[in-house]
Amino acid sequence: MGECLACDLSNGVVRPPGGLIFETAGWRVEHCVGPLGVGTLVVKPKRHVLYLADLTDAEALEMGPLLRNAATAVRDLTDALQVYVCLWSHGPVHIHYVVQPARPENIAELRAYGPRMQAAMFAQGTPVAAGAAAAFAERAKAWFIAHPA
Repeated sequence: MGECLACDLSNGVVRPPGGLIFETAGWRVEHCVGPLGVGTLVVKPKRHVLYLADLTDAEALEMGPLLRNAATAVRDLTDALQVYVCLWSHGPVHIHYVVQPARPENIAELRAYGPRMQAAMFAQGTPVAAGAAAAFAERAKAWFIAHPA
């Protein structure tokens, strides 16, 4: 593995559950590999970009509609009370947006929501069930096909 997990996932060194969900000219959508639960998507630029300010004009123009669509897909395909969209970036891993359903059972179990819920999920460290994430990725692929931007 290289220094950038986002690149390793894009380049096939590490396979995200369910593979590639959707892509545009400059962006990819994949299921998250961390402990943030089934239905959490990652939206990331195809190229290695450490700073939001370094996006090209074309990447920036694609970003807003794609994030909206990813958040809508998560809302439509889960029982989320809210859908969190968070920019994560800290080199050497390049920028990526985490699009996460805030499910009632997670909020109740962890007694937290927002950043505290995410921190509690990381502290708990329960990996996402690969089969369930792959099944969600297949549903998300169908959603994106049915809802072109």
